[in-house]
Amino acid sequence: MSIKLQHFIELFRVESGTDSEGFPTERDELLASVRAYREDRYGSEAWKNRSLFSKATTLFRIRVIPGIKLDTRCVVVTEDGRYNILSVEDIRHKGLYWEILAEKVDTEGVVQDGTV
Repeated sequence: MSIKLQHFIELFRVESGTDSEGFPTERDELLASVRAYREDRYGSEAWKNRSLFSKATTLFRIRVIPGIKLDTRCVVVTEDGRYNILSVEDIRHKGLYWEILAEKVDTEGVVQDGTV
C-alpha cells in the first residue's frame, strides 16, 4: 500500500531572537518544500483513536527528510493556511514516512476551533 503525496507543503522552524533594540522577534526558517498526504479531521474511527490530540485538525504524511529534525517548534504552511505541529511520529517500516498531527491557526496566530 502506498501513500499518495498529492499536496504541496512547506516546513518551517520558528526561531526566536531579539532585534537590534532588544525586543523579542520570531522568524520562520524554511526547512523544506515537499509533497504530502493530507487528511482533515472528521468523525472516523481513526480520528476517535487520536483523542489524545483532540486539538489536531489535520494529519500530514511525508517522506522522511534526512538531516532535518521536526518537532513542535516547527510549522506546516499550505495553500490554505498555517498549521502548528503537535506531534511527529515515524511510521511504516524502517522510518520511511513521518506522520504529523497539526492544528490550524489563522493569520493572526490564533488557533482556530477544531471541533467537528
